[in-house]
Amino acid sequence: MSNHSTSRLSWNDFSLRRGGLKGEDLARVDPFVQEALSENKRNGLRLAVRTRWIALAVIALLIPFLNPTWEALYYEAAVGVFALVGWAQLRAGQVAQSRWELFLIFVDLALLTFIMVFPNPLRGEVWPTAYQFELGEFAYFYVFLAAGTLAYSWRTIVAFGTWTTGLWLAALALVVLFGFEIPELSQNAAAAFAGYERIANTIDPNDPGTPERIQEVIVFIIVAGILAVNGHRNNKLIFRQANIARERANLARYFPPSIVDEMAGRDQPLGAIRSQNVAVMFVDIVGFTRMAEKQSPEEVVALLRQFHARLESQVFEHHGTLDKFLGDGLMATFGTPEPSPADAANALGCGRAMLADIEDWNLARKNAGAEAVKVSIGLHYGPVVLGDIGSERRLEYAVLGDAVNVASRLEALTRTLGVAMVTSDDLAFAIRRGDDADAVEVMSGLVDAGHQQLRGRDEPIKVWTC
Repeated sequence: MSNHSTSRLSWNDFSLRRGGLKGEDLARVDPFVQEALSENKRNGLRLAVRTRWIALAVIALLIPFLNPTWEALYYEAAVGVFALVGWAQLRAGQVAQSRWELFLIFVDLALLTFIMVFPNPLRGEVWPTAYQFELGEFAYFYVFLAAGTLAYSWRTIVAFGTWTTGLWLAALALVVLFGFEIPELSQNAAAAFAGYERIANTIDPNDPGTPERIQEVIVFIIVAGILAVNGHRNNKLIFRQANIARERANLARYFPPSIVDEMAGRDQPLGAIRSQNVAVMFVDIVGFTRMAEKQSPEEVVALLRQFHARLESQVFEHHGTLDKFLGDGLMATFGTPEPSPADAANALGCGRAMLADIEDWNLARKNAGAEAVKVSIGLHYGPVVLGDIGSERRLEYAVLGDAVNVASRLEALTRTLGVAMVTSDDLAFAIRRGDDADAVEVMSGLVDAGHQQLRGRDEPIKVWTC
């Protein structure tokens, strides 16, 4: 009897639920996660840089409106530098951690901090350092944070918030300790608002407003943390989507692409237990043990890979399901997961195509001085039970029933009868009653071999040979 694995509990889901491997490690072991993360990063980074450029263009138009003086050219030049840094980030972006990419992010934040703290060299008048620091331009950090969430991982967003906080607090400390002051401005403000001490302190040009600056970074890091949580959630969605792609690829190893598409669009689970008629095929290499004794392990593996590749191609081309490889052979079914009137004819057509393909292969092997490969095929049509077997930790989609055993026995019968393929009369009858217009052609060449006794069965069955 047979089963083929369509596992329902993926290893990646297992590790994610237990908080095992981190995303970067998972990407290294799962090509589907790697591809999903790469595609997400490429698209996100392109979108982030384009968004940055649009935002910078808007800011460039806003600057002259807010500051219609020559000193605005300094800020316009800074906008151009930020645009170039964005281009560099686009070139440096990759899924794995990149020190160059992190450096460019830090350059963004450090440059923005510098512009907000240090005097504009084009400004004609001298201001207290604290006055420029408290002008309320911290909001521009949110522009870079928002764009970063489109491209960077949640860990990078946390670093973004941490670095911004560190730079802003360091700038505050420099202003407090070494900032340039104009004491008479504070005296004038105090005199102008005598009796209103709180207002006077708020507008004091020499006061950097330490509580307000601390409030800015606390709110910023809260926002960055919220965005990082959302980024972590999005990463999990990417992993789940990658698992779906991986499971679909696993299905493609057993089913032809058309059936994979059909199964992927079904609302009902594949593993629902049911009984139906299917055609079952067993294929084997005759005398494989003797052949393997004459070859090195590497040559044996190469032989099997070529052999399996040829058989697999024919199974899928004839709308069959590759149930599993059996060492030097395989088991395939026709009519799973969904039956059709042409299943029996497809199975016989597949068997004939396999024999023709192996014959062509043997011609090439003969020219290369290699031994010919002889195959044996057994085909039967009958009822089987389909469904999941196993435990909650490991499920496999199984094809069970007497039809599987009969097909296996028919393959073994080929050696007794000295033929390449033996089919049951049940399969021949299913072909004749099917609606395949080519049924007569498919049946041509079959020889009635009468009733044959199969091992493990009380009654002989009628068979046909080819």
